[in-house]
Amino acid sequence: MSESAEHTSHPYEALTPDLVMDAVESLDYTCDARVFALNSYENRVYQVGIEDSSPIIAKFYRPARWTDAQILEEHSFSANLHDLGVSVVPPIVDDNGESLFEFQGFRFSLYKRQGGHAPTLDNFDHLLSLGRALGRIHALGQVTPFEHRPTLNTATFAEASFNFLLDNEFIPRSLLEAYTTLGRDLIARCHEIFAQVEYTSIRLHGDCHPGNILWRDDVPHFVDFDDARNGPAVQDLWMLLSGDRAQQTAQISEVLEGYREFCDFNSAELLLIEALRTLRIMHYSGWLAKRWQDPAFPHSFPWFNTERYWAEHILELREQLAAINEPALEIY
Repeated sequence: MSESAEHTSHPYEALTPDLVMDAVESLDYTCDARVFALNSYENRVYQVGIEDSSPIIAKFYRPARWTDAQILEEHSFSANLHDLGVSVVPPIVDDNGESLFEFQGFRFSLYKRQGGHAPTLDNFDHLLSLGRALGRIHALGQVTPFEHRPTLNTATFAEASFNFLLDNEFIPRSLLEAYTTLGRDLIARCHEIFAQVEYTSIRLHGDCHPGNILWRDDVPHFVDFDDARNGPAVQDLWMLLSGDRAQQTAQISEVLEGYREFCDFNSAELLLIEALRTLRIMHYSGWLAKRWQDPAFPHSFPWFNTERYWAEHILELREQLAAINEPALEIY
């Protein structure tokens, strides 16, 4: 697919600052005309100033991505966690208990503004606190799975992305054979690894990278449950790890020390870490490709869909094929 292909009109082009303020004011707020776009691509998120009050966050959902039932499941999960005293940021509800609203074709929700900074992942006190918080999240998450939200697995993440890229001719001809062979090998290996591990699929945050955790007053605050789904518990843990094998072993041991104060953990799931990392890498390329007709994406990711990008992506996948065959981390 050509990089220079013209983009068709996208629904978000109608989402002007005036429309954002009108949507917020439809819920009986009075805006002070300050609207700041925040760093979000899948949805559109704005900080909106409110007269004589603190600003609020308005999140406009990408059209046709989630059903109402799927969005409301996310809202319910985060609200229930908040009610249990877990520091998450649930959506604001109106006097009728509603949290999902519609304005001129856009579905949106509102949130209180939460300040903070990313946790320091080489600080073991932070890792212990993160483990405790995730243990509490998963203690609720394992009570019952999502009914409407999808499940994280090889088919929904890696295989779907792999097929989309091939079907829509994103891979350059010079790299097509290498990508196809490598992708098939990785998908087969991920299927094998998931088949080896017996685990219970639970409700997850789903995208628990440090950017979705705000550290303030020695407390981790979890935000953006937009990717919440069913899956193995370790999905919410492995993105807290970095460095070499020895460092990751120490980090996961510290996280699990806190986690197990509130929730049991199946150590067999540690074998899934590199498979889950593979799924995320493959899914990310597919996600960029699927969103390429959104004008924000070529502007924000100009390096995507170049021959250099795909060559480096294939190299990353080769490295991942080696990593996925390494023994699982062992905890202290």
